[in-house]
Amino acid sequence: MFDEKKSEISLTGVLALLILSACLGAIFWQANHANTSADATLARIQKAGTVRIGFANEAPYGYLDTSSGKVTGEAPEIAKAILKRMGVEHVEPIVADFGSLIPGLKAKRFDIIAAGMYITPTRAQEISFSNPSYAIGESFIVKAGNPLELHGYEDVRDNPNAKLGVMGGSVEQGYARDMGVDDRQVLVFSDYNSAILGLKGGQIDAVAATDLTVNDLLQKQASDEIEKATDFHDPVIDGQSIRGYGAFGFRQEDVALRERFDEELAQFIGSPEHLQLVKRFGFDQSTLPGNMTAKELSKAP
Repeated sequence: MFDEKKSEISLTGVLALLILSACLGAIFWQANHANTSADATLARIQKAGTVRIGFANEAPYGYLDTSSGKVTGEAPEIAKAILKRMGVEHVEPIVADFGSLIPGLKAKRFDIIAAGMYITPTRAQEISFSNPSYAIGESFIVKAGNPLELHGYEDVRDNPNAKLGVMGGSVEQGYARDMGVDDRQVLVFSDYNSAILGLKGGQIDAVAATDLTVNDLLQKQASDEIEKATDFHDPVIDGQSIRGYGAFGFRQEDVALRERFDEELAQFIGSPEHLQLVKRFGFDQSTLPGNMTAKELSKAP
């Protein structure tokens, strides 16, 4: 005889097993697809045709052109060219202090850092980087005549009276520490214009920055009070002369976006179009990154 009650219980059991199986399947799928948000970010910006980029108002890497009111510089211009190839026509720039760029990216204030940020192992623990778009050395801005004869970080280290200005969150702050400069000799500024004022006002004896930043700052200052340090020695850390490699920053979960960006970047860097685009910012064949990769630069020494 057909038992309706048993059949109902049996059917309920089967449904429960099916639901449990579906839930477990979803859990296993999620575990094996940890980067689904990466696909979502890439899809979102391609569908909207717009992306937010963060920059730190540091020429020539990424800055606001006051005459046009538009963001420009090496990094934003390359970003625009690459993103256009990806089907993203509109770039929404968001300015932040350099030290706030990584927290801002992680907090999703913007989707890409386009500020010429150097790839370092410490930063690579927090965000992912594209392959580099340039490589460059360091320099100092000093008082006219370079009275303390500061030609490198070791000169600051060896003179306890010397004071060095750096921008907050910059690699120069780390270089000073790695080269043995006492923290009490290093003054941190929110931007380079403030550091220049500090130099002119006697708070510091030198400003540390990349060679291109130094050139740009001195060109804009047109002051006989300060000058570029001659015969500058790039810092030597762990037996290697340091050369900085700048790149674009991405959230670590945005794997698909970074990989797609890197695909286009590989075809673009070193091309006639690229060299013509960045020429006006002081970049040329000598600043090309060669075969260096983000993976290699992200490794801890």
